[in-house]
Amino acid sequence: MDKTKAVILIAEDEVHIRNALRRNLINAGYEVVVAADGEETMAQFRAYDVDLVVLDILMPKLDGLQVCQLIRQESDVPIVMATVLGSPADRVTGLDLGATDYIVKPFSSRELIARIRTILRRLSPGPKNNKPSARVSDLEAVSVGDLILYPQTRKVYDQTTYIRLTEIEFHILYLLAQTPGQIFTRERILRRVWGYTNDADLETKALDVHISRLRTKLDRSEIRIMTIQGRGYMLLT
Repeated sequence: MDKTKAVILIAEDEVHIRNALRRNLINAGYEVVVAADGEETMAQFRAYDVDLVVLDILMPKLDGLQVCQLIRQESDVPIVMATVLGSPADRVTGLDLGATDYIVKPFSSRELIARIRTILRRLSPGPKNNKPSARVSDLEAVSVGDLILYPQTRKVYDQTTYIRLTEIEFHILYLLAQTPGQIFTRERILRRVWGYTNDADLETKALDVHISRLRTKLDRSEIRIMTIQGRGYMLLT
């Protein structure tokens, strides 16, 4: 497998959809691994160094929600849920379990590839250990309240304790931490963190779920993420 290319795992039980996505992602320059059910998805995920998972929910053996939970026990790899279950409640469930983004069937391969590129563009190589690199300077780090954020490694520490955040959660927190006390609109956060630009993307409820998860993980911290009704979010120390 070409290590210079991002590896995408497609978990989809419908063979014609799976094959079409595989073909289009290969044409877009990715290495592709496929799985037809939940158990095979986990086997493939553990067998390959996967950079992103496209995960259908309605799969045999283990459904996509169960797979998402299992992956999140092992990894922060980005997960894009792709399913016909498009109600707000379904989206919140998937995102609350750790999905990075959500795309509703039917969708075009072009739309999916655009989202994959946006997500992977935010990722940069860095040490995989849980301690920040000694070469990360104070100028690169951000200190807010009792937290220190290291953008090079996407690690967050409360005093000396490592706080495990997903890649999306880190970028939201890092954005808000740049200017504590400033209100960030939903649209600004979605554009800066997700890279979305069109109105349909900006309507996503993913942000609300990620903010909720961040609040839970930062519960013992001095900082608070406040909701400013009708305006957006603000970080307070």
